[in-house]
Amino acid sequence: MRADRLVSLVLLLRRHGRSTAETLARELQVSTRTVLRDIEALSAAGVPVYAERGRHGGFSLLPGFRTELTGLNHDEALALLAAGSGHGERAFGLGSALASALRKVVDALPESHRATASDAARRFLVEPETDLLSRRAVTDDIPGATMIEVRRAVLAGHKLRIHYAATGRPPGWRTVDPIGLVTVRDRVYLLATRAGADRTYRLSRVLAAEELPDPAERPGRVDLDRIWQERCARFLSDDHITVLVRVDPARREDLLDTALAVRAEEPDPDGRLRLELTFQDSRHAEWALWQLGTDAEALAPQSLRTSLHDRAAAFAARYADPARALPVARSRVEE
Repeated sequence: MRADRLVSLVLLLRRHGRSTAETLARELQVSTRTVLRDIEALSAAGVPVYAERGRHGGFSLLPGFRTELTGLNHDEALALLAAGSGHGERAFGLGSALASALRKVVDALPESHRATASDAARRFLVEPETDLLSRRAVTDDIPGATMIEVRRAVLAGHKLRIHYAATGRPPGWRTVDPIGLVTVRDRVYLLATRAGADRTYRLSRVLAAEELPDPAERPGRVDLDRIWQERCARFLSDDHITVLVRVDPARREDLLDTALAVRAEEPDPDGRLRLELTFQDSRHAEWALWQLGTDAEALAPQSLRTSLHDRAAAFAARYADPARALPVARSRVEE
């Protein structure tokens, strides 16, 4: 867009000082004639660009000229810079746009704010790739072309055709009416409807996407937060199991990493935590609790307690006789 190019032209002149039309054209990937027209447009808008003729001539800004965001205070600038320091640069495929926007924010800050805000932002790290236990964050890999098509359809209000690989099913094409995009823990979801029914698609499972020219059937105004909460509640109530657990606080995060959701939490008098958790099914719950050994205890449902008891009994029976072991085969090495 021309407006973006004009802003970039001003930033280039500020950063590099006097520059020829040819140099600016190469930087902006446009023709020299386009640069000359843009220079005229900036001058007409009041930006003090002047030309110096001669062998070492070119275009420059008057010394001291700045474009300041006078309404942006230090903390507001710091918030923007910190937000761009985490995984936000990957959200919805807008990484390059975010980087460009942050450069413009820094350049446009008043001199008194610019240095301190940039230095302070380096002291904030938002959502690093690994935690203290060196566990890497799981990030969905979404092809750029797919992300662009989906994002265009969402913003333009057009129908979207996607090649989707649902869990346990062969991939297939379907046409949906996109409502919005949601990112949660580095996973991106498309909220949509299909033939009037609510649908939620994980974008990492979209193998290909195509924006269609037909308008999407959706309301003009949308409360995406409310829709997401409703779909989360519906997801947790469908074919899932609720479990009441007592757990050592030191193992709380390990347990939450395997559960689908936490419905309630309160401390027990003995220092343990009592959690009401949602798991995918009884096998999922049994597996998750088995990993924690005696650091966690299932209180309900009784069927889960019984299955854990039976598994522990079978395990104990297998190792009831420590002396019972297979003899180690002697190596047949010729001497």
